[in-house]
Amino acid sequence: MKVYFHLNLEGFSNCYVIVNEDSREALIVDPGQITNEIINHIEIGGYKLTGVLISHNHGSHVAGLETLRKIYNPKVYAADWEVAQNDTIVLKDDGLVQIAGLAVEYFSLPGHTNDSMVYKIGNILFTGDCLSAGKIGSASSKFSERNLIKNIEQKILSQTDDTVIMPGHGPPTTVGTEREFNPKLSHKK
Repeated sequence: MKVYFHLNLEGFSNCYVIVNEDSREALIVDPGQITNEIINHIEIGGYKLTGVLISHNHGSHVAGLETLRKIYNPKVYAADWEVAQNDTIVLKDDGLVQIAGLAVEYFSLPGHTNDSMVYKIGNILFTGDCLSAGKIGSASSKFSERNLIKNIEQKILSQTDDTVIMPGHGPPTTVGTEREFNPKLSHKK
């Protein structure tokens, strides 16, 4: 498995192309903007785009989906039906799906939004806006923030310290780093 990072300059959000070199399949996490570079990773690499994972239904994470669906025919996985309406495979709670020949765990993590999902492939968590390096996602109320922190503690901080976090915004980090240094979480040692 290889992971390619792409920055959406319009929303300063992260998009990831994940390729399975064995099956020659690919999937994309949070296609905020589809660029020639993303298309080239798929086309020049000879990959078949089989899935798109949406962490939550905010424009800077889904705006490129329409373009992708004009070029390819991937399955769209999200917790919000409105992402791609009848073409959305709606994920609920926590579970496991096989996409692009890879085992993809998913965790419902409400707090930033009601439809926030985190995806785990191998030793990498794609956290959307739930958790970034040194901060947690914004929340609409104190209740939502407490709910988000509780979910992060239960579902993300329960992972091993060396688990890599690929957030929706900002640089990568690790579970151990966030457990130790994130000011909203570090008191929970």
